[in-house]
Amino acid sequence: MNYIDLNLRQLQSFVAVARFGSFTRAAHLLHLSQPALTKQVRQLELTLSVRLFDRNTRTVELTRIGKELVPAIEQLLREIDAIVINARGLAEKSRGVIRVAALPSISSTILPRAVAQFRESYPGISVVLKDILAQHLVTMVKEEEVDFGIGSLNGTDPDIKFTLLLTDRIVVVFPPGFPLERKKTIELKELAGFPLVLMDKESSVRRLVDRAFEEAGEFVTPAFEAIYMSTAAGMVRAGLGVALLPSSALQTGELTGLRSRSVRHPALTREIGVIQKPRRSLSPAAESFLKTLKSACKQSN
Repeated sequence: MNYIDLNLRQLQSFVAVARFGSFTRAAHLLHLSQPALTKQVRQLELTLSVRLFDRNTRTVELTRIGKELVPAIEQLLREIDAIVINARGLAEKSRGVIRVAALPSISSTILPRAVAQFRESYPGISVVLKDILAQHLVTMVKEEEVDFGIGSLNGTDPDIKFTLLLTDRIVVVFPPGFPLERKKTIELKELAGFPLVLMDKESSVRRLVDRAFEEAGEFVTPAFEAIYMSTAAGMVRAGLGVALLPSSALQTGELTGLRSRSVRHPALTREIGVIQKPRRSLSPAAESFLKTLKSACKQSN
């Protein structure tokens, strides 16, 4: 591939001379000496293999080819200016877009508060949230559809960097007056005798619950399954069963009026953290948002 040896100063020099019809005035505008400006224009002519100006001791006029090139090069310079302005805005965090994928339980609790705090400091930056199940979240990070994800991992993955944010426990949620309300904590085996509302099999919560029941020697079949916690809460509220949900969900209005208790089993704890591609740096805006998010997580603990 052959590259044309053009530089920004040559293009600016050509446009300035074309605009003012004078090497002297153009040199003054660009803060160049007249010989230096003449050299820039001459180098551009040599690179393009065309004559851009007809000049004598008194006048400077564009050639036919020069006239055709002026609007194209002016447009190119405007586009370059726009690129520079946009890049500076991104670096200074005055503009930009951050894309984050997160588990539904995080998207409805901690993340909205973090976004609100972040927008107070950086109103020009948009934050796009995608609430998604754990299995698909990792795929979105790997395919760079988002800057980073907030969720949990099912085992280790060499193509993913995980940074712990908080620990979330699974609790049992039930309607007021339910027999479990008389207890402070509940053994997992006790729940096997109740109709269970469990999250979808692709969710990180469901994986923990299934593993815990397996370790406890219990094989359970859910009465109902839900993708969204609001659906699970609605089923519990209607008296259809008890739900096993993350403790972070208790911060949402969806569970208002329902009761909850801790479930005694070591497997019913999940680690929530930042999921990124290793050796991929974040934009300045994404780095700042991540700091705000970490602060919001500390406040919620």
